[in-house]
Amino acid sequence: MRRDRDIGKRPGKKDRPLLAAGVDIGNATTEAAVAVLADDGPVYKGSGMSQTTGIKGTCRNTAGIMSALAAALTASGHSLTDLDLICLNDAVPVMGDLSMSTISETVITESTMIGHDPSTPGGAGLGSGVTVPFSHLPHCTAAEQVIPVIPRRVSFEAAAEAINTAIARGIKVQGAVVQNNDGVLIANRIAGQIPIVDEVGRIEAVPLHMPAVVEVAPPGRRISRLCNPYGIAALLDLSPEETKKIAPVAVALIGNRSAVVIKTPTGDIAQRRIPAGKLTILGRRYDCRVDITEGAEKMMAAVERLQPLKNVFGEPGSAVGGMLSGIRRKLGRATGQSPDGISVGDIFAVDVVVPQKIAGGIADEIRLNKGIALAAMVETDKSMTAALVRRLEKMLPASIVVAGLETHSSLLGAATTPGVDRRLVVVDMGAGSVDAARFDRSGDIRSVHLAGAGDLTTLLIDSRLGLSDRGLAEAVKKCPAARVNDLFQIVLEDGSRRVFDKPLSGRLFGKTVLLPPEGEMLPLPRRIRLEQLSAVRKDAKKKVFVPNVIRALKRILPGGNLRSIENVVLIGGCAEDFELPEMLSEVLLNDFGIICGSGNIRGRMGPRNAVATGLIISFDRQRRKKHAHL
Repeated sequence: MRRDRDIGKRPGKKDRPLLAAGVDIGNATTEAAVAVLADDGPVYKGSGMSQTTGIKGTCRNTAGIMSALAAALTASGHSLTDLDLICLNDAVPVMGDLSMSTISETVITESTMIGHDPSTPGGAGLGSGVTVPFSHLPHCTAAEQVIPVIPRRVSFEAAAEAINTAIARGIKVQGAVVQNNDGVLIANRIAGQIPIVDEVGRIEAVPLHMPAVVEVAPPGRRISRLCNPYGIAALLDLSPEETKKIAPVAVALIGNRSAVVIKTPTGDIAQRRIPAGKLTILGRRYDCRVDITEGAEKMMAAVERLQPLKNVFGEPGSAVGGMLSGIRRKLGRATGQSPDGISVGDIFAVDVVVPQKIAGGIADEIRLNKGIALAAMVETDKSMTAALVRRLEKMLPASIVVAGLETHSSLLGAATTPGVDRRLVVVDMGAGSVDAARFDRSGDIRSVHLAGAGDLTTLLIDSRLGLSDRGLAEAVKKCPAARVNDLFQIVLEDGSRRVFDKPLSGRLFGKTVLLPPEGEMLPLPRRIRLEQLSAVRKDAKKKVFVPNVIRALKRILPGGNLRSIENVVLIGGCAEDFELPEMLSEVLLNDFGIICGSGNIRGRMGPRNAVATGLIISFDRQRRKKHAHL
């Protein structure tokens, strides 16, 4: 690492103020600020940002650093050859990982079901009979009670004609299971009314020649018999033991307009059960073991009681044990350290509702189960920062220095927000962690880094809405939404309307859409309602950020007394959220009398660039202090 005395002394350089860059390597983004270190302090010229490449604090960060520097230098009108100095944050590798584990689990051993609630099932009513292939329908005998299973290759005209012929022969067609979206078309062409469930994608998985019940409720109503375990028991003549096993099926069908339940041979369908697991939490003085099935509240009570934590281990063979072992292995590969030497410094748990596929389902049915979302943070030693500096020194002509701790730099950078003073408390909300810092009365820094932030919020949204698309869930988290009522009008979340001069795309009609700051509206699956999306998004943010910010503030305050501080400045990527700062401001002001708001670094950057700015300020102060003693 180059010494301070070498900075700005490279051959060919005239005696001029240093051109310095502060580079903040974060978990998700790398930010840079460029400034001239003039006699009266830094004069900022430009800033830039890029995605962090690799795990924070490792040599793979170089690509992200170069990209952020290039953007900042371009904005300042300079190039890399003009740069005298790069100030890095002390980027200790920290990784947060997430796990979603169910507490209640669905195990079905003697039934299969279809309860995917197609948008337009055909007919109405309740029918019970034996499932038969559509091709076998002409061979059924009179008075036989059957439910034909109709594959995609059969047109709705052919299906309706065959059912009418069978009914005319005295065969009691009690309902139908259809692969195509033809339920209404078939129902409109047959004599009488039978329940028809359509859009069954895996029609080949429907057990044949087995007792079955089909139920379709009238428009505006929901099924009543197949969502009741005793109703299923009566229809399929089940014993008390069989009724107990069918209960998860009934619960999964609650709220559907249509459903099918089919009795199958004993043991034909089974689901392996992986336990959620237990956590062993090691504190400085005490240890504790918590079963995560007892819920997030008990788990977090143990974490707070034992903090600061030495380590956390998950039960081998369990979901949570696999998650914690996986994160240690991943970080070990990135840093070259043994996974056994990597400690979990913090965990954060949230009670959630987890959509879970049901064993035995043949139309991708799900059941909403109680679960736990868990974020964990691990730290390695600081040796990787030195390796990163050596790598950068080979790539760049500028001198490289580690200018200070992130917490100190974030305080210095946040203090450039107009309207705040030195007594401020900074809360940095990023993708993987919530960090809080303040100066105490002696001028020393008290700080804390806690697991659980933006990524955990995205996970909760993804799970609750059943998106199975982390990128789409991230967009849901960041963007307000609306409902497209017609091609010229949308209804926003607050009930207001926006009218357009030109028609919208037909693919948006009738859908809930996201409204990104730039670009076109992003449609969501038709099943997601505007009210549902808004409620899920806000609930996820409240569950993660409100308790975690309060937890962080209590950790850095004497006795955890939140009323001892006056103002909190929010920085980081999540402080740019369109609703989160107001949500936190309302809670902190109403409950604790704390003024809270997003930072505006240097009066122009908003909540971004605090650490990068603070790194330059920190180095400049050290430089001035050193020169004052010479």
